Amino acid sequence: MISLTTRTVCAILLFVSPLTRAQHEVVPDWPRLPEGHVLGLCAGVGVDAQNRVFVFHRSGRKWSNPFPKEPIKEPTVSIFDGVTGKLLATWGENRFIMPHGLTIDSGGYVWLTDVGLHQVFQCTPEGKVLLTLGEAGVPGADGRHFNLPTDVAVMADGSFYVSDGYKNTRVVKFSATGQFEFQWGSKGRGEGEFNLPHGIAIDSQGRVIVCDRENERLQLFDARGGFIAAWKGPRLGKPYGIATAPDGHVFIIDGGSPSVRPEQRGKAVELDARGTVIDTFGSFGQAPGQFQLGHDIAIGPDGAIYVAEGTGVRVQKFVRKK
Repeated sequence: MISLTTRTVCAILLFVSPLTRAQHEVVPDWPRLPEGHVLGLCAGVGVDAQNRVFVFHRSGRKWSNPFPKEPIKEPTVSIFDGVTGKLLATWGENRFIMPHGLTIDSGGYVWLTDVGLHQVFQCTPEGKVLLTLGEAGVPGADGRHFNLPTDVAVMADGSFYVSDGYKNTRVVKFSATGQFEFQWGSKGRGEGEFNLPHGIAIDSQGRVIVCDRENERLQLFDARGGFIAAWKGPRLGKPYGIATAPDGHVFIIDGGSPSVRPEQRGKAVELDARGTVIDTFGSFGQAPGQFQLGHDIAIGPDGAIYVAEGTGVRVQKFVRKK
């Protein structure tokens, strides 16, 4: 736990860091989609150690209330070569109702959340389900149920956190075998409270960072859920997705906050380990390098950045300018 003084500094740094020209640029014509291959809304993205980019997408399905009960017939996971953008494989057909979060852990396993099924899945890269948490189609708020879970973050020892999510506004910790350990969070604006925990990641210091989306901030916690800091500011916007780099840097995708000026909406943001904004790239729009509802973000082993878009129904690749 850090002092109140340190927490205050972390929050202010988002405001005082100098503006810079964007240090990242989009890679044109990436990926290369085969004719007729429809991604639809791209909800989650992750990259494994072999530089394969996994995209969790809805294949044309629209968010509805209530959700459909039948699974999406088409593949919902597409795997691309990170360098060439070539489609390598697909899976997930006839399995998912409303795809949401995707995480690749250090062992190469793929973690998925389905807000329609209220479930969390651990899969092999080929799509074999190894672990399922939650009861299909049954929402709940105990250690065996979720209510629209959004994302997963996995520790080095295999234990993991689930941001849960649209209704429960909590973070739940599980052992590596899927046993409930503890939880924290409730609806609100205070320290450790959430208004839609939408993305979650673990940084190089072992801090658990949560995209507190509708509160328009990142909250940082220790491994037991103890509050450390909150990062907030107009340059951060409304964080939807988050990825952490080995050097301690944090990347988030701002889905577009109406509380900031139009020219600041919808961007990717790079922060250092203290919360200082060191780069922003992209803007709202349809052109390459722009975003329409950026929903998730991932970092490749070569440092490339991938952004999955909702309304934009695509995934884009960015590299650091030379």
